[in-house]
Amino acid sequence: MTPSRGLTALHLRQGHPDFLDLPWHLPLEEWNQKVCSRLVEVPRGLSRHTVVFVSYGADIYALKELPVSVGQREYDVLRGLEDRRLPAVTAVGLTRVRATDRSGEEQAILITQYLPSSLPYRVLFMNRGLERYRERLLDAMASLLVRLHLGGFFWGDCSLSNVLFRRDAGELQAYAVDAETSELHTKLSDGQRELDLLIMEENVTGGLADLAAMVELPSTLDVYATAPSIRQRYERLWTETHKEISISPSESYRIHERIRALNELGFSVGEVDLVASGDGSQLRMRTIVTDREYHRHQLHNLTGVVAEERQAALLLNEIREMKATLTREVNRSVPLSVAAFRWLDERFRPTVSRLQKELGPAADEAEIYCQVLEHKWFLSERAKRDVGLEVAVKGYVALRKEQPALALLRSANAPLVTVEAEAEAEAEPAPAPHREGLR
Repeated sequence: MTPSRGLTALHLRQGHPDFLDLPWHLPLEEWNQKVCSRLVEVPRGLSRHTVVFVSYGADIYALKELPVSVGQREYDVLRGLEDRRLPAVTAVGLTRVRATDRSGEEQAILITQYLPSSLPYRVLFMNRGLERYRERLLDAMASLLVRLHLGGFFWGDCSLSNVLFRRDAGELQAYAVDAETSELHTKLSDGQRELDLLIMEENVTGGLADLAAMVELPSTLDVYATAPSIRQRYERLWTETHKEISISPSESYRIHERIRALNELGFSVGEVDLVASGDGSQLRMRTIVTDREYHRHQLHNLTGVVAEERQAALLLNEIREMKATLTREVNRSVPLSVAAFRWLDERFRPTVSRLQKELGPAADEAEIYCQVLEHKWFLSERAKRDVGLEVAVKGYVALRKEQPALALLRSANAPLVTVEAEAEAEAEPAPAPHREGLR
């Protein structure tokens, strides 16, 4: 029996493997190391469908078996999310297979790219050493829903199991990983948003209740208060993005204040509407936000560095500090672009290169650099002075060498660690500076 016997169709995007060496003649539930040497284990959430993970060099892909119509729908929706630059896993391909024991019945297998350095909620909730991320997880979940709803995405099955979280400079960013019941619209109605929030509350509460029946949850985690807390955070953030304010024609500076306030939350402002009200002595200002990647865009435009939103904000702060230093040294204003070039050439690239030599290739260069900055903050707080980047790098390298390698630092050729090993490695993370989240 040849490996391609069960494969009837294969649709793939450019830039990825052809996957023809996989054992398509077997259902996913029968794949193991004997029939598929590419099979790997990664931290995963719960799924109602069979899901396996395979590696091709440094890249890992998730394969999920679905009915053909459902698989095609999810593939199309994920491509739509990518086109709209919304946070979700990337759809790579869709196959159709005919199993020999199903009388010619076809099934679809959706192929998505695994999100590097990501963790499911169960790891963040249950493992010692990750407590500081739990509160941030609720903020990340609320932010994800706001971003998706702003982009016209009706989820239809929002739950903690359908989300992956990536560490982002001491915070978390959330990504949708399941879109089987989802729809894309030009704009969501209030009724659609309300329904999505109700589904989220029911799914989150039910998921935590099921988990509590199997294991003891942390005392700080309330099964029935978590979902309402996510909704409250969502409502506050949604209100902030849609707030209208009244200004007088002479208060144009308030337009810039409003835009700056949204930018500080990470939102890019696409349009500003000014409409006269009453006798014309007042104007109603409404801002239209486009995404929550303001700092990501700015950092990439300045340096070419790809980072998460909070990583980018932290790195931009360091670039601005360099700008101030250069301005003081030459006694004249220095453009931010010049400071960005110096920062990239003198700090970011040399530091990342050194860390990779000491610790191995990093899956996320921006995150590892931000971790060094957080370690620098911690050492400086303890020393009551700025210890400098060199001391921080040495201390960070020493700290990581004392612990098992994190998934974040995993080499492309290194074996994947288990969830338990990764959690153990996180048991004593470097303290992070306090940041204000949504409250």
